[in-house]
Amino acid sequence: MSPQEQHHPGEGPGDGTLAVRAGLPEPVKYEPTLPGPVFAAHFHLPGEPTGPYTYGRDENPTWTHLERAIGTLEAPGEATVETVVFASGMAAISAVLLSQLSAGDAVVLPTDGYQALPLLHEQLRAYGIEVRTAPTGGDAQLDVLDGAKLLWIETPSNPGLDVCDIRRLVDAAHAGGALVAVDNTLATPLGQRPLELGADFSVASDTKGMTGHGDILLGHVSCRDPRRAAEVRRWRKIVGAIPGPMEAWLAHRSLATLQLRIDRQCATALELARVLADHPDVTGLRHPGLPGDPSHEVAARQMRRFGSVISFELADRARAERFLDELRLVDDATSFGGVRSSAERRGRWGGDAVAEGFIRFSVGAEDPEDLIADVLRALDAARKAG
Repeated sequence: MSPQEQHHPGEGPGDGTLAVRAGLPEPVKYEPTLPGPVFAAHFHLPGEPTGPYTYGRDENPTWTHLERAIGTLEAPGEATVETVVFASGMAAISAVLLSQLSAGDAVVLPTDGYQALPLLHEQLRAYGIEVRTAPTGGDAQLDVLDGAKLLWIETPSNPGLDVCDIRRLVDAAHAGGALVAVDNTLATPLGQRPLELGADFSVASDTKGMTGHGDILLGHVSCRDPRRAAEVRRWRKIVGAIPGPMEAWLAHRSLATLQLRIDRQCATALELARVLADHPDVTGLRHPGLPGDPSHEVAARQMRRFGSVISFELADRARAERFLDELRLVDDATSFGGVRSSAERRGRWGGDAVAEGFIRFSVGAEDPEDLIADVLRALDAARKAG
């Protein structure tokens, strides 16, 4: 366990305790610890609608438990943090951008972020919003920040795994009157806590590591300012980007194993990265936990765990595809953060500035020895077949 991860008595509950207990209601005799999903389009509503639940597009008790749980993980001990859950990560991203920006505003986005962001570029420009872009690495977004209304950070970036200094960017943005949103999908709140580093919004696709089983589409936005939370919540209501109660309940149930999953996956990812660093067929290896990684110094200052994703390059497209085909314990699938390891040749989608042989590898919860042996065997087979 690294110094960033260590928990000492008297500091409040540890990550495992938080994950297991977060968002649970007060115990009621003969009731389940985590109440089942509430399926309701409408609620009994006599008289004036002053209660919390009126209509299914506005609020749902199952969402409430999940939102409280995620808020606890995003900022432990801070009761003022509000979380809004969405039907997907893209719904959460869109809600922040489109609830905070208007015609004539400028927004700064990463050039190397999530692949769907360019679709938002087009929509934002259609609404009369100026879109500026710069890479994540080297805090390059600072160079185009002047006069912007909102700065969007993704760190570590997907799929290149560059890291920027959140605190430095937040301080510069706030000094110029800009808000800051951080896409924290790859790290999860157990890897880093953007709100504690000063960000206004912490956003994630909970499809990935937060729920971790590859069977739920979900996203969330957390923020300290209740006015901002109300604006995001209002946007959710307007567009109807709400999660189903079953998905919300499954997500909350999945949070209980978050620390167990993340610790196993991050530890194995670092072990695999160290092995790949010495492999002759692997180039361009990136993982923030490697001491020699260009992002390690910054990551070590602000991250508590370094993530379960590794990226690297093989000689060409054919070698990469042979490698993926030879793997037996790794699914050739998109997405990341799940308990089952997955990998893909990222260039097959287009849109990412990566080489044809670029591999994004998401480490799961398999035994490290088995996974590493499978990867080494597949690399050897891919070389021999070529």
